[in-house]
Amino acid sequence: MEKQEEARGRGRLRLFHNSLSVQLLPRLRGLLGIYSRRSQLPTVNVAILRYTTLLMHSITTLDDLWMGRPRSIATALLESDGHRAVVDPGPGSTLETLHRAMEARGLSAGDLDAVLLTHIHLDHAGATGALVRENPGLVVYVHKNGAPHVIDPSKLLASAQRLWPNDLQRLFGETLSVPARNLRILEGGETLSLGSRQVEVVYTPGHASHHVSYFEKTEGIAFVGDTAGVRIEGNAYVMPATPPPDIDLGIWDTSFAAILERKPERLFLTHFGFSDNPSEHILLFRERLHRWAELTEEILRTAANDSAAMDSFMSATFAELSQYVPANEAEHYAFSAGLNLSFLGLARYLRKRATAAS
Repeated sequence: MEKQEEARGRGRLRLFHNSLSVQLLPRLRGLLGIYSRRSQLPTVNVAILRYTTLLMHSITTLDDLWMGRPRSIATALLESDGHRAVVDPGPGSTLETLHRAMEARGLSAGDLDAVLLTHIHLDHAGATGALVRENPGLVVYVHKNGAPHVIDPSKLLASAQRLWPNDLQRLFGETLSVPARNLRILEGGETLSLGSRQVEVVYTPGHASHHVSYFEKTEGIAFVGDTAGVRIEGNAYVMPATPPPDIDLGIWDTSFAAILERKPERLFLTHFGFSDNPSEHILLFRERLHRWAELTEEILRTAANDSAAMDSFMSATFAELSQYVPANEAEHYAFSAGLNLSFLGLARYLRKRATAAS
């Protein structure tokens, strides 16, 4: 008798477990013998079906509900032929939310095989060390420039503490180190085999010097982290995210070209979700990114001080944002992207560029 049975482990769903055997079916064996003798047919080898498996092959958006807000930080769950990976697990502060999202799919941290980091900023990578603590065999892919700060996050945390002196723990939770043995160091140009998926790694700096993007070839999805900015699912507006310390608009343009060369069907943004027209998305984002840099340059030239400059930048960019999305969504964009940090990053970049040119 056949019965339906769900089998946990390695992503396979057992649909049928067949317990039929010749030992349990002597009558069938006898009948086969009778028919064989009567018809003088050649011996029949009876194949016994043990089970049939359906191999799961899916990409799922897990909403990390950062600070209780839906559609702010997205983790992508990739399942293929029993292999499970997450792209950008989010900050330590949303680890329990990530657990619950995986549990809703019958998974735990112990079921994961790999973490793919687009970059090491805390809102993308902060939970990685905790996941490795739960699953010591977990493989973590990270660019070579970011790897030292995953092994020892003290400098990363000190930098973040300067940006969020009073709110670091509340926003990002605990950030644990990752043992070097768990890391797989990337430079760009690698192809990862994740189950039956082939994923190309492309170095895409600009937002950060250690940023990579992952191009999934089966479904044509590019996991671009923050390289393509912030676009909250359900809206068309694409917003720059330019935090300090190492944005570089000139290098960023080469990353846009690298993404477009590969002609992805869709982009997956950590903030937040899928974008279905990559070429239009990047065109709009690049134009706005450079326009915001020009705006910042002009404000720095005319403002009385940095505080006044930030106020002018925040006012002008929020007014622009509010032309495209409702008021509540404008506030959500500003929070998710860190609008004040975008000013700090652009100002730092422009001043470094001016110093280098002088």
